[in-house]
Amino acid sequence: MNARRKLLAGALAAALAAGLYWALRETGALATIMDADALHAQIVRIGAWGPALVVALMMLAIVASPLPSAPIALAAGAAYGDGWGTLYVLLGAELGALTAFAIARAAGRDTVHRWFGDRLSVGLIGSQNTLMGIVFVSRLLPFVSFDVVSYAAGLTLISAWRFALATLAGIAPTSFLLAHFGSEMGSGEPGRIGWSVLALGSLTLVPLVAAWLRDRRARRRDTTGGPDRPA
Repeated sequence: MNARRKLLAGALAAALAAGLYWALRETGALATIMDADALHAQIVRIGAWGPALVVALMMLAIVASPLPSAPIALAAGAAYGDGWGTLYVLLGAELGALTAFAIARAAGRDTVHRWFGDRLSVGLIGSQNTLMGIVFVSRLLPFVSFDVVSYAAGLTLISAWRFALATLAGIAPTSFLLAHFGSEMGSGEPGRIGWSVLALGSLTLVPLVAAWLRDRRARRRDTTGGPDRPA
């Protein structure tokens, strides 16, 4: 009965996500979400409900995999600036990640594997600290799927609070830079936009350089048969 409940919960969650995606596409809302300028205009148009829309869309972009989150973050930055824009993006992304985490933990491995297939194999194994570190680093890498990591983490033994903390710490820099980039785009000043793009690119390179240095040290230890020692 427990397996049946998990299967039913997973099927309902998948059906809901698919239904929302279909409704967004059919109503033309999906095209607006994928266009940062159009979304910015819509956020401004609805006034006080704008922050709630940003948070809801960020959540949906993570729970429903096909939706992109970058245009939402850019639109939030253009509408609310660096500070508030970052806060709304962070809140939506964190809630979305926790929702995906909870769905995976409730639905179980077999159900989630049906959704993502081989994409789910991201190697989330190990101790609590190891898992927390993997989640944190994955959040810094733009080419690692945010939603897949959130669902996959729900299938591991990592505690919810560790997952939440690692996610929040990992997405904060990118959320700020995307919101800042959106704010600079709204300013229309090419020089400021250029510096934002450079900063975003630098943030992407940091974890790659760290991984390269770690691999280099590991290869050196394997070659020398022990840890590095000064001559």
